[in-house]
Amino acid sequence: MIELRPFDSLGGANHGWLDAKHHFSFAGYHDPARMHWGNLRVWNDDTIAPQTGFPPHPHRDMEIITYVREGAITHQDSLGNKGRTEAGDVQVMSAGTGIRHSEYNLEDVTTRIFQIWILPTRDGEAPSWGARPFPKGDRAGQFVTLASGYDNDNDALPIRTDARVVAATLKAGESAEYPIGRDRKAYLVPATGAIRIDDVRVNARDGAAISDMDVIRVTAIEDSEIVLVDAA
Repeated sequence: MIELRPFDSLGGANHGWLDAKHHFSFAGYHDPARMHWGNLRVWNDDTIAPQTGFPPHPHRDMEIITYVREGAITHQDSLGNKGRTEAGDVQVMSAGTGIRHSEYNLEDVTTRIFQIWILPTRDGEAPSWGARPFPKGDRAGQFVTLASGYDNDNDALPIRTDARVVAATLKAGESAEYPIGRDRKAYLVPATGAIRIDDVRVNARDGAAISDMDVIRVTAIEDSEIVLVDAA
C-alpha cells in the first residue's frame, strides 16, 4: 500500500527565519491521522534563513537525524560537541537521558534540511552526537544506509532504534530497489526530482507512506535525490 501525502497537504508554519513543513503532527500542527508511521515520529522539511537558527533547547528519548539538502547547519550541544554539516551530509543526535543543543545556519545562503525523529527502542543511555559525509556519487543508482540501528551496517551513523535511514540518487529512467518486508513500514520523500513507485508518482518533497510491500522499487521520472526511512 502506498499513501501519497502531497507537499501542499503538509502542515507547517512560516516564522520568517524558518519556513517549516511537517509530514507528521508537530508543534502547532495536529492531525490525528498523521501522528507517526511505525516508530517514525517526525519528518520536518525546514528552510532556514541565513544567519538564523534554533537557539539552545532540550531533548530526551529521541533519535534525531538531520539530512542537509542545501547549505549547512552548525551544531553545538551540552556535551561540548560542535560541528558543521554540509549539503549531502548527515548528523545524528541520540538524545538519550537528556541533552541541550542549538542548530544554526551560519552561512550567507539559505539552508534546507530534513529533520527526522525516530522513537528509540533502547533507553536509559547517555546522549551522543555524530556526523559524517555521504557523497552523492556513492549513492548513484542504489540505496545507501545513512543511519542504522543494526550492528552490521558498519558504514552508517548509529541510532538506538529498530530503523534505518537510507538514500539514493537516480538519473531519469534509472531504478533502484530496497527490500523492506511486509512487517515493516517505509516513509519516502524525494528531496529533488520526481519518482514513481508502482503506478504512484511522488514529486519533490511529497511524502509516500508505504506498507505491506516486500520490495520497494523506485523509478526516477526526473533526476532525483531520495530519502527513505525503514521503520518498525
